[in-house]
Amino acid sequence: MLKRPTSPADLPRSVPVFPLSGALLLPFSHRPLNVFEPRYIDMVDAALRGDRLIGLIQPEDTSEESPRAPGALQPIGCLGRITHFEESGEGRYFIILEGVTRFRLTHELTVMTPYRQGTISAEEFATDFTRAYGEDAVDRERFVKMMRDYAEFANIELNWDEIERTGTAELVNFCCMVGPYGPAEKQVLLEAATLEQRAETLIAMTEYEMARGAGGSATPLN
Repeated sequence: MLKRPTSPADLPRSVPVFPLSGALLLPFSHRPLNVFEPRYIDMVDAALRGDRLIGLIQPEDTSEESPRAPGALQPIGCLGRITHFEESGEGRYFIILEGVTRFRLTHELTVMTPYRQGTISAEEFATDFTRAYGEDAVDRERFVKMMRDYAEFANIELNWDEIERTGTAELVNFCCMVGPYGPAEKQVLLEAATLEQRAETLIAMTEYEMARGAGGSATPLN
């Protein structure tokens, strides 16, 4: 299956899962990843031979970025599709994952592969397959004001012309992905029930960050 899935019915029952702390992926957003561990090189090879789908998910123990021990995983992750890859001569991959849908990890499989695999369910996230779903409920003006306030606070430059042309869902999800927040906050943003809830949660986090850092140095979006 080389085309992008368009509904939960298009998804395989099981997928390779990539535990990665602090790495947020959201539907229709893009996350670049440098892949160099042999187990994940094998995972990318397998995905490229098949449907190009990988489940990005956070481990519950976030003390390591990509834990080697098979510890517990968060219940919800985001399925990504490899839309671009580059292979270096050093046995590394640079890939770009495009978010397809959030999923619930229903069961981790016992497998012989060096990477982990699990069965997933995405029926409860069926609206993730519609790019602009929930945009009308978002207070875009308030959200953009938050962006302006944070840009001034953190002394960063943003391309406001480009922002004006960007759809609300894409804007909210991009800001969530690049926000300077930890794994727990990223998981809250991932699990937000609606786009409006995700936007309001990010606004609250950002207002808290600015209040906490007032008079000191800010952590810029990256």
